Amino acid sequence: MEIHLHLHFLAILVAVPMLGSPAAGGLCRDSCGGIPVRYPLSIDDGCGSPYYRNMLTCADNATLRLRTPSGTYPVVGADYADPHLVVTDPSMWTCERPFTSVRAAPFSLDTSTRFSLSPRNDYLFFDCDEERVIVEPRPAVCDRYPERCDSTCDSAGYLCRNLPGCRGALEENNMSCCAYRPRAAESLRLMLRHCESYTSVYWRAVGDKFPPYDQVPAYGVRVDFEIPVTTRCLQCEDRRRGAGGTCGFDPVTRDFVCICNDARNSTTDCADGPASRYHSSAGVVAASAVFSISAAVGITGLVWYIRKIKSTKVVTCGVQSNENRFF
Repeated sequence: MEIHLHLHFLAILVAVPMLGSPAAGGLCRDSCGGIPVRYPLSIDDGCGSPYYRNMLTCADNATLRLRTPSGTYPVVGADYADPHLVVTDPSMWTCERPFTSVRAAPFSLDTSTRFSLSPRNDYLFFDCDEERVIVEPRPAVCDRYPERCDSTCDSAGYLCRNLPGCRGALEENNMSCCAYRPRAAESLRLMLRHCESYTSVYWRAVGDKFPPYDQVPAYGVRVDFEIPVTTRCLQCEDRRRGAGGTCGFDPVTRDFVCICNDARNSTTDCADGPASRYHSSAGVVAASAVFSISAAVGITGLVWYIRKIKSTKVVTCGVQSNENRFF
């Protein structure tokens, strides 16, 4: 029985290093529902940067979603030149959706990730309890010293008077509005306790004028992200070195991996063809297997030594008892 268990354990030791990355079995998907998915983002484990691992999902290859502590939200746009995602929150008010009182958790992000709420977002709150929320026109001094006006919800905000797509909706529904730019998600939660609903408007660049006059308001939450640039990733994607690969990582070790179009992995680039990459990977696997076998042999010797000791009666003062046994 012991020999059988030992052989089983030996087989596990040899097999574990040979398990490959999920990305090695297939290429990384580069889109979801028409939205491009590129480095550093990914929807397949082992692709992109490990900093964004498991942050995006692709439901039925049709709907890209972002995972956050407050929920999972549809992604409606992605830009990699000016790195950001545009996310929608179904609980937010829009012109197309009739106004209803919604007591939902506001959109928030995990601050430990490399995603961040863009300063281009403006939040509008509707029908707030003015006994709990300071609703008043924002003084001009706030433009120069915004930190002095953190507690004020601006009732004279431009967007309250110019809602995208329905400028007169608030007056028609006899709704009050104020604009507030919180420092943290906790501020959003506190505001929503005392207001009937809210929405987020981000400033979308259209590129036909000089900043900031090239921006128009649109519903949604702009989420900025960082693109970690490394020499190895640049070499991997460089088509002058071959077909060009996709930057990824080993899900177990988180080490960099260049994923090539023939579904093989490389530690550098895809320039040398499948054979070179295969030998490189095979060498790593072979070295791991040799190490595992050596470790297994060492364990076998240790077990043999222990059994030998057990077979030898150790006697103290001429008496063998449970108190003076090794095991």
